[in-house]
Amino acid sequence: MAKNLRDFLQQLEDHHQSDFVPVERKVDPARYEVTALLQHLEEMKKFPAMLFERPLNLHGELSRFPLLSNLFATRRRCALALGMNPEDAGLALSLEYARREERLIAPEKVASKDAPVKEVVKRGEEADLYEFPIVRHHAMDPAPYIDMTPIMKDPDSRFYNAAFLRNMVKGPRRLGIHMSPRHNWQIHRKNEEQKRDTPVAIVVSHHPAFYLGALNVSPFGVDDYSRIGAIMGEPLRLTASETWGEDFLVPADAEIVIEGHVLADVREVEAPFGEFTGYYGPQRMRPVIEVTAITHRRNAIFQHIFVGHRDNWVLGGIPKEGSLFNLIRGIVPTVQAVHFPISGCCRFNCYVSVDKKIDGETKQAALAALAGCDFVKHVVVVDKDIDVYNEEQVMWAMATRVQADQDIDIIKNAKGNTLDPSQTDDIMTAKMIIDATLPVQKPFASRVQVPKEALSKTKLQDFLTPEKLDRVRTD
Repeated sequence: MAKNLRDFLQQLEDHHQSDFVPVERKVDPARYEVTALLQHLEEMKKFPAMLFERPLNLHGELSRFPLLSNLFATRRRCALALGMNPEDAGLALSLEYARREERLIAPEKVASKDAPVKEVVKRGEEADLYEFPIVRHHAMDPAPYIDMTPIMKDPDSRFYNAAFLRNMVKGPRRLGIHMSPRHNWQIHRKNEEQKRDTPVAIVVSHHPAFYLGALNVSPFGVDDYSRIGAIMGEPLRLTASETWGEDFLVPADAEIVIEGHVLADVREVEAPFGEFTGYYGPQRMRPVIEVTAITHRRNAIFQHIFVGHRDNWVLGGIPKEGSLFNLIRGIVPTVQAVHFPISGCCRFNCYVSVDKKIDGETKQAALAALAGCDFVKHVVVVDKDIDVYNEEQVMWAMATRVQADQDIDIIKNAKGNTLDPSQTDDIMTAKMIIDATLPVQKPFASRVQVPKEALSKTKLQDFLTPEKLDRVRTD
């Protein structure tokens, strides 16, 4: 049976209730009530997936569509989404993503009559974005935003590309779209040069493995539908779109798909918007989507990402860890792990561990990380004795193994990310490599350690009762 969102939520409800909280009370997403509740929970260090069963839509009426939020806020749930043990949410999760990303699984095509996303079809004037419980996230956001995955198709090579891009609600059939200069931006640019509108299909809700696959860091030209299938572990089922038919296929098992055109040579004011950085992205002139059709399951679930918070960060970090692990391994085979920590929005800071054999390997690994993902600003390379998923250990290695004048390199005038608020230029940035590894050719002090024999022979339970251990607070 094809993977779908409902089965995953049922799995959470049946077996992982601490990870899933249904909310029965009426809530207004457009008046910040959803993000206020998530913020309260975040301040308590609690990050459950939440299903709001009675949200209001943009008409101010009770919506027919439940609203799902915060699904990706823990690595445990992301591991579960890939069919893994949720306890294997550290290195094992990154390596499993890397393993799956090394192949492609071609999608399968199904007839529209067999596609759950075609249970309800609305075209033209019938299509109404205001029927959905679309979220307004932060105080300065000028409108509610759909922040899921627009799919575009390259006009030359005909591959599909998926990306998380924000879409500002401007009317019942009109959206503003922000695109950083990457793959979807390139596809739209190609069409615009030929005075053509760009077909786009926004996949609003699907199984979480679909979205983990959509955030792969593959080169331009790799078909994302095939890459997503590899991450999901099965062929992604596709069906003909309502607007373009067989010429543009959409995910058959999605909950909701919004079809439309990114209009050529049309720009309107978009933003400010609270972005993944934790800052507002500035207001700019941006392209516009004209909605042509909306298809969805009966009783479809509307999903959003709590942008600028863990839901947004964790989702983006795991695919980059897997992708960059594969890339670095091709240059430095001794790489052990790659981690994008929460402290860097799972985008800007990258920790790499290597089993260093030759001085110079660390810089090669860092340069590969910087080249492989333009989000990355700071790469810290550590030895294999450092757990990159434990930031305290990484900071300890920096404190005790780094001499700034010898172990830090600054690369100026590199391509950055347009949403980085620290950049003085719209796209250019500086990048930093920190080599926090031990030298191979020179002696260095040894780490302290309790003898392994003592650790194996001396058991806590022989000296402290469970009652005494329970009284000890965990920091």
